[in-house]
Amino acid sequence: MKKNAKLLLSLISAAVVSMTVVSCGNNDDNAYYLYRYTAANALVTVKPVGTDSCYFQLDDNTTLNPVNIKGAIFDGKEVRALTNYSYMDSHTGNSRDVYVNWIDSIRTKSTVPTLGSLNDETYGSDPIEIVNDWVTIAEDGYLTLRFRTLSNRSGHVHYVNLVTGVDENDPYTVELRHDAKGDVTGIETDGIIAFNLGALPDTDGEIVKLTLKWKSYSGDKSTTFDYCTRRSSGGNVANVPIDVQSLSLNVD
Repeated sequence: MKKNAKLLLSLISAAVVSMTVVSCGNNDDNAYYLYRYTAANALVTVKPVGTDSCYFQLDDNTTLNPVNIKGAIFDGKEVRALTNYSYMDSHTGNSRDVYVNWIDSIRTKSTVPTLGSLNDETYGSDPIEIVNDWVTIAEDGYLTLRFRTLSNRSGHVHYVNLVTGVDENDPYTVELRHDAKGDVTGIETDGIIAFNLGALPDTDGEIVKLTLKWKSYSGDKSTTFDYCTRRSSGGNVANVPIDVQSLSLNVD
């Protein structure tokens, strides 16, 4: 595994992690991405330290030091990422040294403000499903979501945005919007996207309920997450280029 890791790390690019469901076929590329997703053992925030190094935020209390990554990755930008790593022997407090077998970035972007009656026109109103999965989580100042929609694999870009300010009585209510640009039929296709929640009011260390609303294929739905403002705010939110695969959803 370590032998392969050197090659994988040398080919790291700022690519979106997107997957398709098993029913999509036996295509080798599809099987590869499904394998990478199922083989991930952590969802992390990649945080640059200057231009010389980076570390991973595993959860609110634990950081990981990737001993076999030198210099900046993902153009030195802060992104959410799926990774597979192995623990090394050394650790200091809540910081652990790890050997990274592979890492792929997730499309990471900022939230957008509500435009009221113009939300449908601007952000779209196409249905989308949220998948109840271990990567669907609010942590470290981000909301990361695995989602599902339909696509005919035509290469259209699907635009997915998280809209704030949709409830004047609750600033912690947000709405997921999907604009498929006409690509609304085909087979079920999954993807992962992460949103920086820095635009939300500071919770002052308290845990609040973050309510997510979306339009599903069976009507309007909502769910809640435990959310606390990131202890150390800031960071360079990436606008990550997308590595388009013929059997993966092209999402922005």
